Amino acid sequence: MTKVHKIINDPENIVDEVLDGLVAISRGLLTREPGSRVIRRAEVDEGKVGLVVGGGSGHEPMYGAFVGPGLAAASVSGDIFAAPAPPHVQEAIEAANTGAGVLLVYGNYAGDVMNFDMGAEDALDDSEIETKTVLVRDDVATPDLEGRRGIGGAFYVVKAAGAACAKGQSLEEAAATTERVQHNTRTIGVAVKAGTLPDTGKLTFELGDDEIEIGLGVHGEVGVERSKMMSADDLAVNMVDRVADDLPFEKGDRVAVLMNNLGATTQMELLIVYRKVAELLEARGLQVERTDIGAHFTSQEMAGFSLTLLKLDDEIAELIAAPCESVPFTQA
Repeated sequence: MTKVHKIINDPENIVDEVLDGLVAISRGLLTREPGSRVIRRAEVDEGKVGLVVGGGSGHEPMYGAFVGPGLAAASVSGDIFAAPAPPHVQEAIEAANTGAGVLLVYGNYAGDVMNFDMGAEDALDDSEIETKTVLVRDDVATPDLEGRRGIGGAFYVVKAAGAACAKGQSLEEAAATTERVQHNTRTIGVAVKAGTLPDTGKLTFELGDDEIEIGLGVHGEVGVERSKMMSADDLAVNMVDRVADDLPFEKGDRVAVLMNNLGATTQMELLIVYRKVAELLEARGLQVERTDIGAHFTSQEMAGFSLTLLKLDDEIAELIAAPCESVPFTQA
């Protein structure tokens, strides 16, 4: 097997150097203590709930870069595709706290749940900081609603959580609002080529040259269907059916649509698929009020994308449209 080459230095320093790069490009928006796995805002909103997001590295810009006004107060990063350690989670909680408590938002993976829970318990014991947790679990390829993986829909959940905190909602209110957004978010992923682990160059999963995997996870977890390559239109039909039937989305529903590049898919391909997605949603009577296309939750150079539908109401639409500023995503 041919090893995929990466433009890196020492593999042991990948995460630290990525975080250094984020701080450098932020032009004063972000700060990081030497050796820390926590990125924090240079200026926080005093007296408001602090939002902490996080997870394994290797999915840039999610979660580590979504820090800034209207988004997270701090993020915490683990090793490549690995949960952050509890002491780093505690550090992030303490960095985000200004007296109103801290909301934790991250993907529903066993290691993350365990380590974030431990970090939150330590923050409560040592610093008396109250926390609430919302798990992103939007992957319709996972049958059990409570056990679903958190994938591309995290973009909308984090955006809404940041806006809720910025509005001055209490910890309980912000958690309830974010959970409602999470409940209304559904996603399915597809890949035509595996990504690789940056420290070894090895593939994250095996996929034939003429095969496509629908429903896979962002770490290469097995999907719900492996088939021969299909046209963009056929793929759009397959994915829209799976996502739209899951909530289910019904005629007259207002929706936001995310086409999330998993790392190595061209804008050309995404636009070709989206034109069919838009046609299919219109045929279902769904009203598309917002579309986002870009690389928000990646898996190294995995070729593929995820499709997210978020059911909107007035409050959710306002939260998604609220101003924010970060390295990967800013809107006025």
